[in-house]
Amino acid sequence: MTGKQPDARNSARAPVLATTRDAFLGGRVQVLQPARGGGHRSGLDAVYLAAAVPDDVEGHVVDLGSGAGAAGFCLAARLGRVRVTLVDRDRTALALARDALGLAENSAFADRIEVLEADITARGKDRHAAGLVPALADHVIMNPPYYLDGHVRMSPALARAGAHVLDERGLEPWARTATDILRDGGSMTLVFRADGLDQILTALHSRFGAIDVIPLYPRAGTPATRVLVRALRASRAPLRLLPGFVLHDGAGSDYTEHARAVMRDGAGLVLPKR
Repeated sequence: MTGKQPDARNSARAPVLATTRDAFLGGRVQVLQPARGGGHRSGLDAVYLAAAVPDDVEGHVVDLGSGAGAAGFCLAARLGRVRVTLVDRDRTALALARDALGLAENSAFADRIEVLEADITARGKDRHAAGLVPALADHVIMNPPYYLDGHVRMSPALARAGAHVLDERGLEPWARTATDILRDGGSMTLVFRADGLDQILTALHSRFGAIDVIPLYPRAGTPATRVLVRALRASRAPLRLLPGFVLHDGAGSDYTEHARAVMRDGAGLVLPKR
């Protein structure tokens, strides 16, 4: 991701006082996001989520909890055989995603992206009525809120809090919705806190198999802070803990060569095949 340029946008659809226009993948992707303090902002996690999707994925990808679309945009820019549906209940974020699809820099993939307003955690009949119907997707990506309600200090910005804090049900509704909308044999990729891996595995139990866990380390020799998880719906194949990726060189902020390839060049993660 590169520099942030203020973008004064005041829309009746999107009650955001200020937004920024942020460049991802060396400028190949442009995302409109709330300015700091105004809502959830995507960064490294969204780029790595898109990079973790296998190269051979094609067809319909559903981005659950898409926000303003950073992960879905990066995925569509990288894989030319996918069409992406961004799904969120945050109208402000979805309005920014729609506006960003009109930017010239996003024209190479904009016609392969749709936007759907829906509550991922709602009951089945309500999700289906909103358009999240069974067997909708060939692949699901998701970046769920990272924290449980009551375990962190809630942001005063409600949209931002909703993007960062799970309700008391945790990851269960997210896993249930992903299972419901995936076709038989469909696959899923998610990014989450490394110390929440137990929550992920609990939510995926009996729903997904062939689970691959890929740690992300801030620096060599430090504990992982994020994990990427890939899985197949209804598979019985065993879990694998794969070699992870180091993001930064030394004690500074410089990215490793691998991280630069992912963040600036749009490279996918090279992982062992099953």
